[in-house]
Amino acid sequence: MTVTIYDVAREAGVSMATVSRVVNNNPNVKPATRKKVYEAIERLGYRPNAVARGLASKKTTTVGVVIPDISNAIFAEVARGIEDIANMYHYNIILCNADKKKDKEIRVINTLLEKQVDGLLFMGGAVTEEHLQAFKTANVPIVLCATSDESGQIPSVDINHEDAAFDAVQQLLAQGHRRIAMISGTLQDPSIGYARFQGYKRALEAAGIAYDDSLVRIGNYRYESGAEAMKYFIELDERPTAVFSATDEMAIGAIHSIQDSGLKVPEDISVISVDNSRMASMVRPQLTAVAQPMYDIGAVSMRLLTKLMKKENVDQSKVVLPHEIVVRQSVGGV
Repeated sequence: MTVTIYDVAREAGVSMATVSRVVNNNPNVKPATRKKVYEAIERLGYRPNAVARGLASKKTTTVGVVIPDISNAIFAEVARGIEDIANMYHYNIILCNADKKKDKEIRVINTLLEKQVDGLLFMGGAVTEEHLQAFKTANVPIVLCATSDESGQIPSVDINHEDAAFDAVQQLLAQGHRRIAMISGTLQDPSIGYARFQGYKRALEAAGIAYDDSLVRIGNYRYESGAEAMKYFIELDERPTAVFSATDEMAIGAIHSIQDSGLKVPEDISVISVDNSRMASMVRPQLTAVAQPMYDIGAVSMRLLTKLMKKENVDQSKVVLPHEIVVRQSVGGV
């Protein structure tokens, strides 16, 4: 049978109000009484009813997190930052995978809101009107994590993806490369995919290099699409001397295609990417990449959300964290 707060009170010889104060960490309980209640809880195997407590306090101390791809190491690092700060502020996490599908993202958002979460962190791609509509119906704070919306309506924590791409291409230009290709993510995603594409174009323009549509292939952020894009570049009459990839995973696919064709990185083709996941240092040669502070993005997002949930003063609702280039062995001069 389910052990109730009444059973604990009877076992400890105290009132139910005293047990409630102990369970809720109220300081107004004598140490001896607190010890007696904890001993009774342990003997009986009592577990407080989180649902009942939530109904009473109108708080569930639970945060919903929508993650686009739970198998991606980048998002796993963000989730770790979220969880560490959530634990610090005594919040529980419900993590939901949305597979980078808009319909599933909307469904997951609504499901989490139905579960009465106290706040919501959304990691995903494009924030569409459908997303904004779902957010507007929520009566809890929402923070965009590792993404942002063009309108700036929703608080967010991210890097400047256009600047990150610009700096990556500048790194190649500094090594003397002029024929630089790009393996892009979807251009339907304004905050990440399109922003990185714009950074690539802006860097070429700043260097006086005309944009060449034949040097851009659209991938899906995955290894296979990077490998296929690189095969296309290698077969061009005038192949590129360097490739900028929108993600590490596509960059590694590109490196392997280069090597499979009998060419070398960086002697024949240099490769650089954005992300700096753990995979970047596992591939050979190790991948030069623009590092996103993924753990920090998660941690800062969760801290911002705690402030909003507690109705604390927030100085800045749109947080842009710095990025940096981690130089390894995949980029060389021409």
